[in-house]
Amino acid sequence: MIAPPPSGPVGLPQELALALLRDMLRIRRMEERCAELYGQGKIRGFLHLYVGEEAVATGAIRALSAEDAVVATYREHGQALLRGVPMRSILAEMFGKREGCSHGRGGSMHLFDAAKRFFGGNAIVGGGLPLATGLALADRLQKQPRVTACFFGEGAMAEGAFHESINLAAVWKLPVLFCCENNLYAMGTALARSESQTDLCVKAASYGVATHRVDGMDVAAVHLATAAARREALEREAPVFLEFQTYRFRAHSMFDPELYRDKAEVQEWKERGPIHTFSARLKAMQWLNEDQFLALDREALAEVDDAAVFAEAGTWEPVSDLLKDVCTPAQPAPALETPA
Repeated sequence: MIAPPPSGPVGLPQELALALLRDMLRIRRMEERCAELYGQGKIRGFLHLYVGEEAVATGAIRALSAEDAVVATYREHGQALLRGVPMRSILAEMFGKREGCSHGRGGSMHLFDAAKRFFGGNAIVGGGLPLATGLALADRLQKQPRVTACFFGEGAMAEGAFHESINLAAVWKLPVLFCCENNLYAMGTALARSESQTDLCVKAASYGVATHRVDGMDVAAVHLATAAARREALEREAPVFLEFQTYRFRAHSMFDPELYRDKAEVQEWKERGPIHTFSARLKAMQWLNEDQFLALDREALAEVDDAAVFAEAGTWEPVSDLLKDVCTPAQPAPALETPA
């Protein structure tokens, strides 16, 4: 049974609430344009869209400090954008251009910007989890008072990497925020068909970590829960597990025929969509009117237009650079003479 849409006062300052709405619109419009560009053959390879899940990245990233580390999945465009990676750089990377954040070598699933402490998307399910534990360990050894936020889907909790990573984080008392984006389907497999324990908080709690279940379609709830979890992780010097219950409105990827769920289910979840429910709450509080909403939307569209033009005009990496940054074996040592 799907819960009713989020409603009532948002419990945040007006300026922050409007900033969260603006960020969700930026993600949504960027993602929609990516789908169009993919259809035109300008973005190639795999493309996993975040449409419907914007409240998770938006609420969580705003709760982190600039010094905290972020590790994400192959559905990481929203996290990268809100972490401060320029939209121009993101779209150029999607196009495979040198101006991209990974110089065109990573594409959609491998956005990366160390200067923003955004340590990448990862094409391997659960691949970011041990990286997050390692980053947190490095911070602990250097006595850095910051957290590492690791985003992953509920399907990753069936991977050994999840159990190894959260166990070590608990044993070593590392301030990792394990941010599970539970969208109910690991690719095309429903949670109940792949996991014997479908209560993800129970599974995480078995490692002795604090757990919190959050409405991932409510950006205010996500923000408040993440901010509290960050304080808890630093004060207790321990990991915290957050389950964000969310839903993607589009298929798993652009190649997905989406035969595993009913259209009625998707429509029911769309009624809980994070953008229109949050904007409706702000309007009810008289913090926003329709003209202001449309102005924010136009602003987001203008940013997307600019980024798309920039990416289109970007440059391809020359063939002469293809081995740049590739480690090559050293010259072999001369063979020893065989004694007579």
